[in-house]
Amino acid sequence: MKLVVLACLAVVAVVAAESEAEHVAILKDERQDSGDGNFNWAIETENGIAMSVIGTPGAEKGQVNMEGTYRLTFPDGTEAEVRFIANENGFQPESDLLPTPHPLPAHVHELLKIAEQQRAEGITFE
Repeated sequence: MKLVVLACLAVVAVVAAESEAEHVAILKDERQDSGDGNFNWAIETENGIAMSVIGTPGAEKGQVNMEGTYRLTFPDGTEAEVRFIANENGFQPESDLLPTPHPLPAHVHELLKIAEQQRAEGITFE
């Protein structure tokens, strides 16, 4: 009996949580799949979320290479976009949102040049 009551309470909690969730209309949902690893799709919602992806077969069996973008709108109205490539070299995103490393100091460039020259001369350190 206690199990039935707990199950009923769990169902009521799930339904209540779903009814409080924001429902967002889908404005665009386009999908094409040739079945051989080539595909493309694009989705856009009324709250400013959009994503489009193009996929092609990769070099290895079962591998798929993808290229695309996704976009979202922050609560302040600012739009953010991320472009990406995902292939045998991994996931490679590009966006103004992503942090970038600080530029290397000038002396580091000089040290790298010296190290390259030493390698070319066959100098090694153990």
